[in-house]
Amino acid sequence: MKAFLDADFLLNSESAKILYHDYAAKMPIIDYHCHVSPMEIARNRRFSNITQAWLGGDHYKWRLIRASGESEKLVTGSDSSDYEKFLAFARALPKAIGNPVYHWTHLELQRYFNCDLTLSPDTADEIWALCNKRLSCDDMDVRGIIAKSKVNIIATTDDPLDSLEWHEAISADESVQTKVLPTFRPDKAVNIDNPEFKDYIQRLGEVFGAAVKTLDDLFAALESRLDLFGHMGCVIADHGLDYVPFVHNSEARAPGIFEKTVSGAILSDDETAAYKTAMLIYFGRQYAKRGWTMQLHYGAIRNVNTVMFKRLGPDTGFDAISSNECSQNIASLLDHLEQGSCLPKTILYSLNPNDDAMLMSVAGCFPGDGVMSRVQHGSAWWFNDSKQGMEAQLTSLANKGLLSGFIGMLTDSRSFFSYVRHEYFRRVLCSLIGDWIENGEHPNNIKELGEIVQDISYSNAVKYFGFNDEGK
Repeated sequence: MKAFLDADFLLNSESAKILYHDYAAKMPIIDYHCHVSPMEIARNRRFSNITQAWLGGDHYKWRLIRASGESEKLVTGSDSSDYEKFLAFARALPKAIGNPVYHWTHLELQRYFNCDLTLSPDTADEIWALCNKRLSCDDMDVRGIIAKSKVNIIATTDDPLDSLEWHEAISADESVQTKVLPTFRPDKAVNIDNPEFKDYIQRLGEVFGAAVKTLDDLFAALESRLDLFGHMGCVIADHGLDYVPFVHNSEARAPGIFEKTVSGAILSDDETAAYKTAMLIYFGRQYAKRGWTMQLHYGAIRNVNTVMFKRLGPDTGFDAISSNECSQNIASLLDHLEQGSCLPKTILYSLNPNDDAMLMSVAGCFPGDGVMSRVQHGSAWWFNDSKQGMEAQLTSLANKGLLSGFIGMLTDSRSFFSYVRHEYFRRVLCSLIGDWIENGEHPNNIKELGEIVQDISYSNAVKYFGFNDEGK
């Protein structure tokens, strides 16, 4: 029987152990999609206790605590202490057998706190004291945690209205060794069916310095923000979509649809989809012109629990997987951009793992001269970044595409301790390839396969996004 979380955790063959320890483990990290706060990096936040570091905004852990039957006040309540919330997590975690959060939590304890204990009610007080003492050390501020994780580049997620002042502060601070770049996330300018859409457009006009009354006005305002993001080093855009729309002739219809909304009229579902399609086409052209990469995340049903949404707001752990079928729309959108010679490098993510094969087959239809895997099937995301989910995504990618061209893992997280997910992914990757070697499904060329592992872990992302990884 193997020991829990030993040096060869998840590495089930000698080949896997060599691939991980001699190749993957040595590589630094590029976190090209995450939700950490650039303000906290600029200010170099220090956490007062482990609850702030672990549970603040982490809806993965919140869902586990709720599922174990704990009161909401011990998850998000203002009338419970950080210590009480930590104890609730300590009671919930031992029940989470098979959940990746169990693995991530204990990897974090080992990597950042030198703690080999497993969290439970019996060990909670000891771990609470040990972690809080460790957090008081000089190297455990936010920048210290990032440095300890060997993170070279972080791409945050930022609204077009963001001033990017914190990115500017980080860029000017020579003590920050990690490159922190913004990502352009224009969802609020796309979601014309959102009740707050008109207010957002008004605020965009105020930032731009001219009222936005027509679609051309909107494009001018957005291009000014795209220019600012580009000036700050942005090379990636991200779109969070319920589904991927595509309506023919949408660009011709979009100006009238926009003006109709601004005037206060109600749109039909078809008009809404047409406007969103036109905006995705517009943004795709902009990204292609600038050499940026477009990410399309779709497949989530947002804010399923209305009672809790009204109480806590979005991104609090009440989203689910959608079964919307939009394969033809995805193919049509990419094809439309390709016909106009303006299809940017694109990464496709579905929250529904049943879409894996479809996305991989669509991605393979749009190769790019001089670009390996121009359209990517993105890494296992959110509900899928478990061992099984990663294996399924990697296997689908290998079966139907080019695994060696994959740009690897991301955290998609708000936690600065989530970089262990890159280690987790690399172990799963090496174990999978190691099994193919051991089963005689691939030649035992460790050097060649080790280079592929290093490319997937790091180097492919550098090339794909066009990053300069030589420091700030």
